[in-house]
Amino acid sequence: MKGLLTILFLLGIGHLGSAQYVDRTNFRAGLVGGIVVGDFSEAYSLNLGLDIYHHWGVSREIDLGLTTGFMNAFGEKQTISNGSISVETEFDNYQFIPAGASVRIYPTSGFKFGADAGFAIGLNEGNDGGFYYRPSIGIDLSGGSSELNISYMSVTDNVTFGTVLLGYLFLF
Repeated sequence: MKGLLTILFLLGIGHLGSAQYVDRTNFRAGLVGGIVVGDFSEAYSLNLGLDIYHHWGVSREIDLGLTTGFMNAFGEKQTISNGSISVETEFDNYQFIPAGASVRIYPTSGFKFGADAGFAIGLNEGNDGGFYYRPSIGIDLSGGSSELNISYMSVTDNVTFGTVLLGYLFLF
C-alpha cells in the first residue's frame, strides 16, 4: 500500500509540473543571409539560404529539434597579379545542405539562445561538406509567430567555411 501511495504521489507531482509547462513544439522555416568570414572571405562575400527546423518543447526552458535547409555563398571574381602577369578568376558558388540536431534554451519568454550541430552535405564540385555547427541567439516577434535571429555558421573539413548570419523564421 505504501508503494502504491508513493507512485500516486509522484504521478500527481509530475502532473502539476506539466500543467505549468507551455508546449513550444513547432515547425519553423525562413530566409537567412549574411557575410562570409575567415578562410573563404576573399573568394566569397555574401550568402543566402533557407532554414528549416522542427522543435519539440521538452521543458519550460528547453527545446530540442532537427534542422536542415540550403546555403549558397556567391562566388567572387578575383584578379591575381604577379609582376607583369595578371590572372582573373571567378569562383563558383559554394553550396551545401546542413543536416543536424538543434537545442534552444529560453532564459526568458521570447528570448532564446542555442546551437545546431551535424553534417553539411557539399553540393558543388570540390565541396566535400564537413562538420557543421551554428551557435545562435533569437527573439520571438509578432506574438510568437515569427523569429529574428543572429548566428555564426561554420562548416569544417580541411578548411573552415564561416559566415555571420541574420535570419527571419516563420513559426507554424
